[in-house]
Amino acid sequence: MSLSSVQSTLSTLKSCQADIGGCMDMVSDVALGIVEAQGMDNSPALKKLEGMILECSRLDREINCFVESVDEMTAQVRHEPPEAMVHLRNSVKERFTELMAEVTDADLQRHSKVVAFRDSVRKYAMQAGQTAAENEEEELDEDIAVTQSQTNFICPLTQVEMVNPVKNKKCHHYYDQEAVLEMIKARHKNKKKFRCPKVGCGNTDVQLSDLELDLVMKRMIQNHKRQSGKT
Repeated sequence: MSLSSVQSTLSTLKSCQADIGGCMDMVSDVALGIVEAQGMDNSPALKKLEGMILECSRLDREINCFVESVDEMTAQVRHEPPEAMVHLRNSVKERFTELMAEVTDADLQRHSKVVAFRDSVRKYAMQAGQTAAENEEEELDEDIAVTQSQTNFICPLTQVEMVNPVKNKKCHHYYDQEAVLEMIKARHKNKKKFRCPKVGCGNTDVQLSDLELDLVMKRMIQNHKRQSGKT
């Protein structure tokens, strides 16, 4: 086993980790569809989806533990004689077992996408109930409603309706994911900070870590498109 082959394996695992994150987003989106259809946030189907996303959380944690164990053990063998590589596999396995033994159910529950799943389901259920109540009480002026929706869904960077809205956890403003990621990368490439493009916002240093995909907002935009006849 060579260090180059080890790094290649880690690169593949990290790619898998990105796929796991995408699957967790898909599970959350399906959950919101169930909430929209059933108008409740405690159905058996949602419980099953929650179990799936927790299993993804465990897989994600396993990869993190494995990567950490590999990094630790390879750092050690770099300073030892070449024959130490022979024992690298066992050393990694032992360290991985130690790290996984420290993982608790609470750790899995705290995964950012597990937390986002529960928050999204809860918020969407509340929103669905509120919308239904408002529809029973009165008919909103359609022109005003459409104008307000379009304003809320417009990306401040592209000035068009967002496709994959991400929320800034610091200033709470929304941007289209593709547009803001490209802008941040371009600014950082030139050694510059990226300022929140929302007029009047004082956030002068938006980081990639500040952004989180908002599946509730995404579904609202999709519903708005369907209602307005957009494709």
